[in-house]
Amino acid sequence: MSNTHQAGPRPVEIRHKQAERELEVEFDDGVTVTLPAELLRVESPSAEVQGHGPSQKKLVAGRSQVGMLAIEPVGNYAIRISFDDLHDTGIYTWSYLYDMGANLDAIWKGYIDALEAAGVSRDPKA
Repeated sequence: MSNTHQAGPRPVEIRHKQAERELEVEFDDGVTVTLPAELLRVESPSAEVQGHGPSQKKLVAGRSQVGMLAIEPVGNYAIRISFDDLHDTGIYTWSYLYDMGANLDAIWKGYIDALEAAGVSRDPKA
């Protein structure tokens, strides 16, 4: 029986770089992605952030200092990240993490542009 749940690269190592507030994922195709906790939090694949469609996506501000408390496996296809702001409902599939890494600059720019358009800040004190 083959695993048809998810095709594509799979992680061979996942490192929680706590001091840097980063998640580093090395995939079996040789690609390594480094993802900031802030971006993982504000782009959480949870319904709380993404809603139930593109028009329902919530802009999450004030998370420049967010950290990760725990990273737990979900089956053999994903991880769940618990953040220190108590958000823990997103399931980050391997393909989601891989795509985030591949599109990191564009995702980051879209986030910054959306914050500016809404007149809010990454700073939790703003």
